Amino acid sequence: MGFTVFKILFSACLIAFSSWLAGKRPELAGFILALPIMTMMALPFNFAEYQDPENTVTFAKSILLAVPLSMMFFIPFLFANKIMSSVPEAYGFWSVYGLGLVCLTVAYFIHHNLTKLL
Repeated sequence: MGFTVFKILFSACLIAFSSWLAGKRPELAGFILALPIMTMMALPFNFAEYQDPENTVTFAKSILLAVPLSMMFFIPFLFANKIMSSVPEAYGFWSVYGLGLVCLTVAYFIHHNLTKLL
């Protein structure tokens, strides 16, 4: 329980620090937030908690595959003008967003099958 509380507090402090830094040095805060911070925290947390290097490496490989696949969420946004022009204005954004979630679901199944090959 104590380690879980530490992980929550550490993560919250990092997010709060990045938000504070954005007001002072937005270019540095932007760079920091563009880093795979969640991964950089989760990998050592995973290893510290389970002491299983093989599990942590598999976890990292899964993340490596998931990052580019997760970008599929943005594909409908590339075609947002065409999509939004074909539905009532009130539903335009939500149509694009919903299609993004559909693409993300497809990406999950691709990821699921690719990780079996690792």
